[in-house]
Amino acid sequence: MKLAIFDRNRLGVVDGDRIRDVTGALPFPYDEDPLTAGWWRRLCRDFPGLRDRFADSPSRPLHEVQLRAPVLNPTKVIAAASNYADHVAEMHGVQERTLGAVEPWMMNFDIFLKAPSSIAGPGEDIVLPKDVVAAGHEIHHESELVVVIGRGGKDIPVDVALEHVFGYTIGLDITVRSPADRSRRKSYDTFSPLGPWITTADDVPDPGALTIDLTVNGETRQHVHTGDMITPVAAIVAYASQCMTLVPGDVLFTGAPPGVGPIVTGDDLHTSISGLGEFRTRVR
Repeated sequence: MKLAIFDRNRLGVVDGDRIRDVTGALPFPYDEDPLTAGWWRRLCRDFPGLRDRFADSPSRPLHEVQLRAPVLNPTKVIAAASNYADHVAEMHGVQERTLGAVEPWMMNFDIFLKAPSSIAGPGEDIVLPKDVVAAGHEIHHESELVVVIGRGGKDIPVDVALEHVFGYTIGLDITVRSPADRSRRKSYDTFSPLGPWITTADDVPDPGALTIDLTVNGETRQHVHTGDMITPVAAIVAYASQCMTLVPGDVLFTGAPPGVGPIVTGDDLHTSISGLGEFRTRVR
């Protein structure tokens, strides 16, 4: 099932080029305010028992609605670093050019946090910070598979970790290449575009069997198979839960594939993941 958030934070089911408003089928109070939208986390946690409620409702053309980011006020945005071998290799050259030296510790897999306020919807522009541009720092795209946590937990065993996933979406982890901490360089407003919707986990039998593509102004920049991850999705979820309790609705970027590169004002980015959808965003 493809679940979207649209217009005034309504919940919709996407069927092809149409969307059905299923907000009224929720068995708990709905609040359109994203800061108090506890219904969203309850949906992530309880979805297996709610799916049948969304089977039937009137639909309308998808182009008539405005798609929003498909998550609401997650308690945290977790991101994996150095999770594709070819990206680790290319980062040696990127760091030599942008930092003047390679930081060896950054070449190892790990996780870090991004600000939830960096989340943007699939149709929103990526806004480059004026001070960063003025300082001459490169700002890069990173197109990634993104996990949304369903049933949360702490110290989740890797063999059941995928049972704790609500669904998957597409994300861009926009990154400033500078000496600053990862969390700062990746947390500017609009630096985490997500969309176009969440494909629930029961419709993604193997998150390691997907293809990620990104073009900039029509030029292919990234093309990779998620099976090339150093640490697969289940292991990332388990690893993150060893450090912090995962809460329903939390967002987890699974790592940048190779092919990262700079973006500048006026660029048009198109990203897609097989079976999950696609979206386009511009840079200003």
